[in-house]
Amino acid sequence: MAIFNKCFLYADVGFWILIVKTVGVFMKIAMLGQKAVPSRLGGVEIVVENLATQMTRKKQDVTLYNRKVKGITPVKRYKGVKIHTVLTINKKGLAAISASFFAAIQASLNNYDIVHIHAEGPAFFSWIPKLFGKKVVVTIHGLDWKRAKWKKGLGSKFIKAGEKAAVKYSDAIIVLSKDNQDYFLKKYSRKTFLIPNGVHAPRILDTSLIQRKWKLQKDKYILYLGRIVPEKGIKNLILAFKKVKTDKKLVIAGGSSDTDQFYDELKKLAKDDPRILFTGAVQGRTLGELYSNAYLYTLPSDLEGMPLSLLEAMSYGNCVLVSDIPECTDVVEQNGIIFKHGNVKDLQDKLEYTVNHSNVVRKFKEKSSNYILSKYNWNKIVDKTLLVYGKCLND
Repeated sequence: MAIFNKCFLYADVGFWILIVKTVGVFMKIAMLGQKAVPSRLGGVEIVVENLATQMTRKKQDVTLYNRKVKGITPVKRYKGVKIHTVLTINKKGLAAISASFFAAIQASLNNYDIVHIHAEGPAFFSWIPKLFGKKVVVTIHGLDWKRAKWKKGLGSKFIKAGEKAAVKYSDAIIVLSKDNQDYFLKKYSRKTFLIPNGVHAPRILDTSLIQRKWKLQKDKYILYLGRIVPEKGIKNLILAFKKVKTDKKLVIAGGSSDTDQFYDELKKLAKDDPRILFTGAVQGRTLGELYSNAYLYTLPSDLEGMPLSLLEAMSYGNCVLVSDIPECTDVVEQNGIIFKHGNVKDLQDKLEYTVNHSNVVRKFKEKSSNYILSKYNWNKIVDKTLLVYGKCLND
């Protein structure tokens, strides 16, 4: 059990002042709700991996309860983090529910100080570790019931019930954006901790792999990189780009997330424009090369939680073009180009502007990396999360 001598934690509109003196700080932590770590199946997995591995470096004992995912070989340990793969019913609509249930049971039956649940759906089972006397922390990565694939049916009801369970049973709720913090305060009168995602300083790479795979050259393509789901605004991006006069390519990199039909619709929409390239899911060096050599990175989303791909793109020194939703504009501030979300004509105009004003693109590139790396530092984010744990244990 962690023993905190002094721990003061203040929050004011997302800015934290931390004054900490600790004695014998050690915690046993379980995390669940992610699909599989290590992987880049989604933003949740990237966040959990970074939190867990950095907490382990800070001498914490961290165990992850992974879902069993087709095509991913389960591991028992990763960079010092212990990993259990739980029973999963791999049928559409049941995988997340079943894995979260069995993970919550296993975590409850073990000697953990903190059970940290990620995402609204898995939070439905936050009552289980609470029943066993655990301290429960829930991170809301976004209001998932707003996403297109969860807007109706059992999935939507389950996620909304998970949100309510998080409010009722958790000892602390972490949110990633001021918008979501305001939502919980207004709807539930529940105070939350605002802790955004982070990013690491990357290694800039040449085009050796992407040149060989897709004939991509530095500064000769505009990049979208993320999940292929309707709320990301990719359809509008294709419609806008097709009207832009440029010899640059549009690279759409990422895999579907139970959205194969939507992916096929996008390919059909783009098939008459040879400039548009779909790469599928990317990772490792290929992903790094795509970020390193893009002329422009764009995120045209209508809905986001905390856009990790945007942080990553800026860490590589990219000029970014993003929609005007708060989750994007709060990240970019004055360090990128903004368009009206859902407005194809405005997106087209901004794309044309960037293509025709390379000097403006260059200026944004020059300051992008330093700005984002100073604002979203994983080391500070992990420390803030550990302070939330400590507060829960001492309440």
